[in-house]
Amino acid sequence: ILPAHLSLADEVADLFQIRPASAYRRIRGEKAISLNELETICVHYKISADRLMHMESDSFLFSGKLVGRNEDDFENWLDLVHQQLKFMSGFSSKQMYWLLKDIPPMDHFQVPELASFKFYLWKKSILSFENMKGVKFDPNDGMYAGYHEKSKKMLDVFLQIPTTEIWNIESINSTLRQIRFHDEAGSFKSKDDVQLLYRKVIELIDHIEMQAEYGVKFRRGDNPALSNVPFNMFVNELILGDNCILLDTENARVTFLNHSVLFFVYTRDEVFNNKMFDNLQNLINKSTMISRVGGKERATFFNRLRETVQERMAY
Repeated sequence: ILPAHLSLADEVADLFQIRPASAYRRIRGEKAISLNELETICVHYKISADRLMHMESDSFLFSGKLVGRNEDDFENWLDLVHQQLKFMSGFSSKQMYWLLKDIPPMDHFQVPELASFKFYLWKKSILSFENMKGVKFDPNDGMYAGYHEKSKKMLDVFLQIPTTEIWNIESINSTLRQIRFHDEAGSFKSKDDVQLLYRKVIELIDHIEMQAEYGVKFRRGDNPALSNVPFNMFVNELILGDNCILLDTENARVTFLNHSVLFFVYTRDEVFNNKMFDNLQNLINKSTMISRVGGKERATFFNRLRETVQERMAY
C-alpha cells in the first residue's frame, strides 16, 4: 500500500511510536508484533486481518464516508470524490471499469445546466437539506457557483483516467425520471427550464457519442484529436448495471460499490477484486463494443437514447 518513496521501517516506527531498529526487528520477524500493533496496522491502512492471516471468514472489509445534512458536509463530499479520482489517476498504469446504472456524474459536469440540476437534486431530494425546503430550481442560481468550480476540477482528473464503460439503453432513464419528477412536483422556477434540461441531455448524449466514435475522453467542445486517454464503451442489452467501479492498476485492484444513491464504499480485498474483475470481463465478452468500431451499432444505440429524450420532451 505504501508509495514507493516511503520507507517501510520509518512508517512502522512512526505508527508504533518506536525506534527504527525496533521496527526492523518486527519487519524481519525477529520480534513478534502484538495484537494491539496488528490492530493499529489494520485500522490505519484499512487491511483485513482475516485476509492477512488467510482465514476463510466469508467477509470483506470495505471503507467509506457518509455525508451529514449541512452545506459543509456536502462540500466535503465533493472534495472526497475529487480525492478518490486523484488517487485513481495517480497510478502510471490504470484502467477504470464502470458498470453503469446511470450516466456518470462527471459526464453531467460537462454541461453546466445539468450539473446545477444534479446539485439541486442531491441537496434537496437525496440529502434533504433543511435550507432547500421550498427552493425551486433555477439553472442560473448563484448558489451553484462554488460547486461548479469543484466539479471542473473533478472533471479534469476524470478525463485523465482511461475508462471502460458498460451501458444499457436504460442507463439514461434515471436522469430523465428525475427531471420529470421535479417538473410534476412544481420544483422548477420556470417551465422553460424543463425543456432546457432535456435539450442539454441530448447535447450530452451527442458528446458521449463523439467520445465513443473517437475512442478517447475529452472535454465537451475540445478537439478529440488532442486527447490520448482511451475510452472504451460497450452496450449490454441483458444487464442493467449497479454503478460499481473497478480500478485496475499495476500494483493492485480496488472496487468501489455504490450505495444510497450518492455514496461509495471501497475495498482492496484481493479475492473480492479478482472475482469482480473476472465478472466484468465476462460481461464485456457478452456485450457489443461501440467505441471506435461498430459504427452501425453505435448510431443505433445513440439514436435510441435521443428518441427516448424526445419522447419525454413531447410528454
